[in-house]
Amino acid sequence: MHVGRPEVAVVGHVEWVQFARLPQVPRAGEVAHARDPFEEPAGGGAVAAVQLARLAGEAVLVTALGEDERGRRSVSRLQELGVDVWAARRTAETRRAVTLIDDARERTIITFGERLEARGEDDGLPWNTLEEMDAVYFTAGDVGALRAARAARVLVASPRAGNALGHGVELDALVLSGDDAIERGEATRAQSEAGLVVFTDGARGGTYRERGGETGTWAAVSPPGAPVDSYGCGDSFAAGLTYALGAGLDVPAALALAARCGAVCLTGRGPYGRQLSRGELEAGQ
Repeated sequence: MHVGRPEVAVVGHVEWVQFARLPQVPRAGEVAHARDPFEEPAGGGAVAAVQLARLAGEAVLVTALGEDERGRRSVSRLQELGVDVWAARRTAETRRAVTLIDDARERTIITFGERLEARGEDDGLPWNTLEEMDAVYFTAGDVGALRAARAARVLVASPRAGNALGHGVELDALVLSGDDAIERGEATRAQSEAGLVVFTDGARGGTYRERGGETGTWAAVSPPGAPVDSYGCGDSFAAGLTYALGAGLDVPAALALAARCGAVCLTGRGPYGRQLSRGELEAGQ
């Protein structure tokens, strides 16, 4: 194990996202005029990979993208952000999305198209490299991809991985939003396979349950600045948890670090405007 600087990776999805701000989500029949538009490759896999890269110095992302301009731009931008992207190519278009940020800093997401996922049978994806990882975070892929990710020392998953879960692949942790009905429903198939189940609850912190029956809570961390928007906070939290468990931290310390990641992301524009960095972590900031 690389103490303090684990080798980390994500197996997950990428979406090309158009962000924009407006006072409130439009009502039916209303015409709304958005401001401050910008675009980024995002989605749970991409956001977590960038946060992991900022903590560890580098991170790998295993994903699938279309053979299109959005796919090429996604790889280029994520590489700029420190992520080593391994992408299987699909004939389907890279999924896109629109994210609306309202004046309460809450995000509303609309997706277009199929979510593209890596499969264990994909040629050209060096799955064996995951055996060298201290920790992998899994957000999307098939059962074969999940089994390949299980070769890492620590495996953390999101219930958004869907049908890949519930097939007997042991997870070190399953992390989900406690107020997300879809995630709670998807998590039922995998909770018995997870050594640790983490339920986030935004500004109220969250709760966790370990396989041995131990339970606990953690407190939210105050943002180190004015909140800007909530996009990416949950994915940054999950990445922080993955990093911390890969570095050998115990559960309370890992959750404290994860909470810092979520709080810092809240203060940035979009998913990458502000994420906890390695320098801040080492300086104790």
